[in-house]
Amino acid sequence: MSRFLAVVALVLSVALPLHAADWPTFLGPTRDGVSAEKGIITPWPAKGLKKVWECELGIGFAPPVTADGRLFHADRFGDNVRLTAREAATGKLLWKYEYPTEYKDIYGYDPGPRACPVVEGDRVYLYGPDGVLCCLNVATGKEVWKVDTKAKYFFHQNFFGAGSVPVIDGDLLILPVGGSVKGPRPVDFRMVKPNDTGLVAFDKKTGAVKYATGDELASYSSPVITTLNGKKTGLYFGRGGLMGFDPQTGKSEFYYPWRARNEESVNASNPVVVGDRVLLTECYGVGGALLDLKGGKLKEVWTDKEKDAGDQSLMCHWNTPIHVNGFVYGSSGRHTEDSDIRCIELATGDVKWRQRRTKRCSLTLVDGHFISLSEYGDLVLIKVNATKYEEVSKYEVPGLEYPCWAAPVVSNGLLYVRGKEKLMALELIPAK
Repeated sequence: MSRFLAVVALVLSVALPLHAADWPTFLGPTRDGVSAEKGIITPWPAKGLKKVWECELGIGFAPPVTADGRLFHADRFGDNVRLTAREAATGKLLWKYEYPTEYKDIYGYDPGPRACPVVEGDRVYLYGPDGVLCCLNVATGKEVWKVDTKAKYFFHQNFFGAGSVPVIDGDLLILPVGGSVKGPRPVDFRMVKPNDTGLVAFDKKTGAVKYATGDELASYSSPVITTLNGKKTGLYFGRGGLMGFDPQTGKSEFYYPWRARNEESVNASNPVVVGDRVLLTECYGVGGALLDLKGGKLKEVWTDKEKDAGDQSLMCHWNTPIHVNGFVYGSSGRHTEDSDIRCIELATGDVKWRQRRTKRCSLTLVDGHFISLSEYGDLVLIKVNATKYEEVSKYEVPGLEYPCWAAPVVSNGLLYVRGKEKLMALELIPAK
């Protein structure tokens, strides 16, 4: 019987396309911006990649996700937050779900969803900009359960609304809530005080609360489940710093403060884990820091804290940098005009190269190349090279307009890119 099963597995593996892969959550299946797909077109045609399909969207910044032939994207039309399911290969509409919202952005940015959906099994989860967490059936869009964290935990709308993506560990869905002490809502968000709900774990099937942990307000980073010193560990880069916690119990393991002095500053980049080391980066003042947690003791390897801005190693805004063979690549800089793509040596923080005036962008790694999408719709193919910036192809995607703040998504041979009120699917790997 075992020999028969082995033969069946071999036949199936040959029959399946080599590039087949879903992208069910933020930054992909491994939550690090890395795709395992192979065989991408390189260089790209002079006119750019072939457009397979496109659709009009409402407002919002969240990237799409894919699972089992479906694509899910979140946006806002009028006074409704909406989650839509489509056929990933064709863009055909499958269903729509929406709920009313009163969220308004205090800085004037559009009030659509910031966080992408998360898919697992027959459920899809969405965390809206107003703090509403909902669970739907993937096939029908029918609501399974919903929690209003603003009402339940006195979640203040933060700087730009709720924007972290939850992570699933076993039966738990772990969400950065960052609720505040109940009382008269302050006019100035800087007066908000945390209430030990930095992270809240929900039963993913029912929405029942299992634990709350961390005296931390919300940030825009998303939790990461990893292994440190042989032990499963949760990491969350909150408003004030890095939380290490047991994902099943919420028990605090360690805390490392890391935030700029400016009250109007956010931590948005996910922690990057390499072995027992963790890289943090932000762009409002303190820059990057590499921590070593070997042996269960937290030690700084290097930090940007005392450096002038021009000398800092890595200052990522909303994008999460990507590690490849001892080097880290990312978009560094707070503003469009001062941003660059750079490569640093992880162990030392030394900048190996930087390509200036690239605008703020997000990177996705696939088949030995980075795909960079700038906030103005420039799509660039860059070969992984720790010694120099090696651009392979570049073009401005027609019809893709600012702001393109969603990271590129690679799934089953297609490249999905989102800009202002539009989503496109481009052919990245030729169909067999």
